[in-house]
Amino acid sequence: MLTSKHAILTLGLLTAACAAPPSGVDSAGSDNAQLSAGGDVQCSGASAADNRIGVQTTNIARARAGLPRVQQNAVLARAAAEHACDMAKRGSMTHNGSSSSGPNARVKALGYRPMLVAENIAAGPYDVNQALSVWNASPKHRDNILRPQVRDFGIGHAIGSDGRTHFWAAVYGASH
Repeated sequence: MLTSKHAILTLGLLTAACAAPPSGVDSAGSDNAQLSAGGDVQCSGASAADNRIGVQTTNIARARAGLPRVQQNAVLARAAAEHACDMAKRGSMTHNGSSSSGPNARVKALGYRPMLVAENIAAGPYDVNQALSVWNASPKHRDNILRPQVRDFGIGHAIGSDGRTHFWAAVYGASH
């Protein structure tokens, strides 16, 4: 069971939102749920189709709020894909990575120079459209989507060892 106030269970989809300040401190705390373990996971990388859908969905929400559009960012997509894979390998939905404290550290390690980084994560038997829909319906996740400073976006996906649990990570950012 998740212990963080930032995590919710909606229709069987576990989700969590994190906004990392530029200092690299991850506000996720103990957002952590064990979901699938053992066996092989499927790490597909950053899908161009998923990133297109993510940008379109994000820009629809942002346009309705009168905010500027985001653009696909290959570095953020890679960071999201690597984190989704890491969560799937560990069978755990968490903002903390195996080798990082959170999304800010992960994007910096890939060369992104963040002024702001936020991350939404999810795990369950759902596709990209369902994950994006749940994030848009959740106030904490929507806060990340609608951060006025955000300009860049990337989403990643992996399938857990049970073959049914889909791990999603979306990274929202603004760079120097």
